[in-house]
Amino acid sequence: MIEDLDNFLDQVNEALASETDADIRALMNDLHPADIAVVLESLPPEERVRVWDEIPLDLLGEVLTEVNEGVRENLVEQGDSDLIAHAISTLDIDDIADLVPTLPDDVIRNVLFTSGDHSQEDIDAILAYPEDTAGGLMNVDTITVRANIPISVVQRYLRLLGELPEYTDKLFIVNRDNRLTGILFTSDLLTNDAEKRVRELADTEPIKFDALDSDADVAAAFERYNLISAPVVNSNDELLGRVTIDDVVDVIREEAEHAIMAQAGLKEEEDIFAPVIKTTKNRAVWLGVNLITALLASWVIGQFEGTIEKLVALAVLMPIVASMGGNAGTQTMTLVIRGLATDTIGSHNAWRVLRKEFSVGVLNGLLWAVVTGSVAYFWYGDYQLGVIVGVAMIINLIASALAGAFIPIFFEKLGIDPALASGVALTTITDVVGFFAILGLAALFLF
Repeated sequence: MIEDLDNFLDQVNEALASETDADIRALMNDLHPADIAVVLESLPPEERVRVWDEIPLDLLGEVLTEVNEGVRENLVEQGDSDLIAHAISTLDIDDIADLVPTLPDDVIRNVLFTSGDHSQEDIDAILAYPEDTAGGLMNVDTITVRANIPISVVQRYLRLLGELPEYTDKLFIVNRDNRLTGILFTSDLLTNDAEKRVRELADTEPIKFDALDSDADVAAAFERYNLISAPVVNSNDELLGRVTIDDVVDVIREEAEHAIMAQAGLKEEEDIFAPVIKTTKNRAVWLGVNLITALLASWVIGQFEGTIEKLVALAVLMPIVASMGGNAGTQTMTLVIRGLATDTIGSHNAWRVLRKEFSVGVLNGLLWAVVTGSVAYFWYGDYQLGVIVGVAMIINLIASALAGAFIPIFFEKLGIDPALASGVALTTITDVVGFFAILGLAALFLF
């Protein structure tokens, strides 16, 4: 583990500047693949490739699984395709299946050629399912036993295997048709009488996943039930594979990154050193959407030019109302998006959430209406202006609370990612309502 990343990156840059490959190699030799991935993501493409060439061969495959998609694409384009294919073929089957869809055709052919017939079948079995499902996450390296055999036989069998797959906290009990009938925890296997039968220690109602269950549901179940691994079955309860905690952690991390990046219209897998033109194209669409919404808010202001000319104080106070509404709406929106992601908000309680947020909007509106109205009064000495600002604050905080709750639910119903689309829609509503409220009230009652 890198304790001081900045200091370590300084050492890497010094090694790159010295043109001494041995110095780079020495720095990479003792690093964990995840730490190497962080180093690669922190370097521009030309320096990244130089470091990549000095990474120990036995770590290359694992490093590829750790870097984000944008950096991986760059490394695959610049690196030797035969070497990359060999590195990938040494990985676990589920990791190979995760990488294959992102690889060029020539690399995929090399990977399948070097991985052997049995691995190709396993890879095909995983690729048969969408990558965001339990089937797409699963690994086929399961250990199965029958219910009627003694524990002593299972123990001898495991000793003959010599090595257990990672995160083996349970064995899977199947019948002659490979249907899952239960699980046997390895802790029970080690601590019970060797003459007992597997069925005596079996958990016959294990937590399991259908191959088409979403990865979000899998991650939620792992979190809720503190799972380390879990079986994946088809519609006939036939055992297909297992999902392990390392894959679920990746799902949780990706969802967290997506939630952060999507609000700005960015892709979480984007390389921070991607070419300028590519990055510009990726961001241009979202900036265009924002421009349209900003023009809408400006159009509303333009309808009240005469009102603003008569009382410049409105131009000073408008941003306060709009900003407060935007902040209040964002608070509600964030909670609702999280609730949708964790399934704590759905059609069964959506109206209750809306009613609750309406009440919060009313109370916050009243509280901050008094504060901002008082500030406006003492600032400009006009009680009517203070009342207008206060009423506009109430209107906008109620509207923003309702919008913050309704917009994510609405987009979820339409099948649109709430994290991606809600922010722009909310900003538009809070700006338009805020500006319209204060300017409209001023036009009605001050002039």
